[in-house]
Amino acid sequence: MKHWSEFLAAWYLQYHGLKLLDQNYRCRWGEIDLVMEDQTPVGGVLVFVEVRYRKGVQYGRPEDTVSRPKQKRIVLTANHYLLNHCAQERVTRFDVIAITRPNYMPSITWIPEAFT
Repeated sequence: MKHWSEFLAAWYLQYHGLKLLDQNYRCRWGEIDLVMEDQTPVGGVLVFVEVRYRKGVQYGRPEDTVSRPKQKRIVLTANHYLLNHCAQERVTRFDVIAITRPNYMPSITWIPEAFT
């Protein structure tokens, strides 16, 4: 089952003009929380989104938890997605949505092109 932060991230990105294509895409290498399409550039860009949530930042920011090994798993999973959807020629990028909820009010940080 998805965490509420993934629903919030999907809504937030759709509000900012991205189109939701897939959620919780899984393969043997890992999982991608959201697969979106940014249609503003010519031809569009497939956006693979990692959603990270922490209640607060006293032990670090959620975006700092996307480690190098985690990034590698996301890239491998994205390559699997591209192959299975005949989209190897598509332009792609990897974004991170970091959500915190201090005092019960969500705060969202969107980091486009967070890693390659």
